[in-house]
Amino acid sequence: MAKKNPNNYCEFVADLNLTNVHRVYHDTQYGFPIENDNELFGRLLLEINQAGLSWTTILNKQKNFRKAYSTYNIQRVANYNKKDVEELLNNPGIIRNKLKVNAAIYNANKILLIQKEYGSFKFWLQKNNNISLKDWIKLFKQTFKFTGPEITREFLTST
Repeated sequence: MAKKNPNNYCEFVADLNLTNVHRVYHDTQYGFPIENDNELFGRLLLEINQAGLSWTTILNKQKNFRKAYSTYNIQRVANYNKKDVEELLNNPGIIRNKLKVNAAIYNANKILLIQKEYGSFKFWLQKNNNISLKDWIKLFKQTFKFTGPEITREFLTST
């Protein structure tokens, strides 16, 4: 049984069964550095889709998201068209929210611009590593869609 009032995610998962989706995620992904831009995009996409929902829901749909969003290939997602959007909005394996789907496509295009200017999304993140959380939140809000304080904080913490 998870601690009732955990101070952080590590405390939350500490007593969970090793096969619990939160425990598996924590032990294999959460806080592990991600070097690949497509995987960073995938994590951002998951964090955005969690908004207003439980993280359990997102963890249970991780494989579906990966498949639905072209294994998080930034270039492919950036080029999604109306037909692709309709397929996503009709896919019961993911979160079918038009704002979130459109944000994924928009954000993929923004990451392509970041890659063009900085060489990689990862390098852009590292370049800004010394700024405060408040400034990260502001930067993400200026750069991406659907990235409020909690999404930005969780993305940065988990990657």
